[in-house]
Amino acid sequence: MTLDVGVIGTGMIGQDHIRRISTVLSGARVAAVTDVDLDRARAVADGVPGAVVHETGQALIEDPRVDAVVVTSWGPTHEEYVLASIAAGKQVFCEKPLATTREACDRIVDAEVAAGRRLVQVGFMRRFDPQYRAMKAVVTSGEIGAPLLMHAAHRNPSVPDFFTSDMTINDSTVHDIDVARWMFDDEIAAVTVVKGRISRKAKPGFNDPLLVLLEMRGGVVVDVEAMVNAGFGYDIRGEVVCEDGTVELSESAGVIVKQSGRYSGRVPEHWKERFERAFDLELQAWVDAVTAGGTTGPSAWDGYAATVVCETGLAALRSGRREEVVLRERPDLYAKEGL
Repeated sequence: MTLDVGVIGTGMIGQDHIRRISTVLSGARVAAVTDVDLDRARAVADGVPGAVVHETGQALIEDPRVDAVVVTSWGPTHEEYVLASIAAGKQVFCEKPLATTREACDRIVDAEVAAGRRLVQVGFMRRFDPQYRAMKAVVTSGEIGAPLLMHAAHRNPSVPDFFTSDMTINDSTVHDIDVARWMFDDEIAAVTVVKGRISRKAKPGFNDPLLVLLEMRGGVVVDVEAMVNAGFGYDIRGEVVCEDGTVELSESAGVIVKQSGRYSGRVPEHWKERFERAFDLELQAWVDAVTAGGTTGPSAWDGYAATVVCETGLAALRSGRREEVVLRERPDLYAKEGL
């Protein structure tokens, strides 16, 4: 069976997923696309044999030729398309965020619970990265004792002019928030955001870097250095400190060269370079699960929790104080998950 996928949103990430489904993955093909910019959607469809263009996301979802939906449109539109996919009984892969507000995520969770089965996977691709998975395997095994702390860093070489301090939390740190919940099978209890010395590379009024402290309910503390004007490359760091040892992400350079008393390696220039394999594994896992009649990976609950923690982080950024995370009761639909 080949899964016929409809893609809503043909911007950079949408085009990358279309390429991935068409040329990298097995068991799926792109059957339909749409975008608020229909000319762009048509141009993309021209390069995908058999793909049709719909004028709206709703029309794409309702197309009987579309088996499942991928949402890669602008964040504030996610709620509409995910809810429509649930109503149509179609599995939907939604790039993060699931939705941009707690209330919107609530409505999605409620709709999925009412449907009685999981239909949503959220695009937190780090859960599929081989390095992160290896780190989690060590932590979960208990071979180096109980986890105590996690140190993380998310360094971008640069960001567009429209990027703001809020986006450092909503667009960058959100990945570390999801990793923390997944790594320790626990919810985040509180967030503190510390503003450090501002980099000369940051535009006026932009707080860069930020130090985000996440307190897990079970006692683990996670510190995330979020720096979006690092300049030298796209540098992702992670180390878990346990009672009897530590485990950390290895360098992503591929090889280390030692010569003339020095050693050197490559730092990725772009997030796509660092996480290309994770994106491939993530979408393939979704295709395989949907073809088998279900879904996998980060759920609507994970999307909800990440959005709530981000909102709490923004409150902490503005207040300068420790802010407690208040989550709704987790529905039974998600009870079998690790958290």
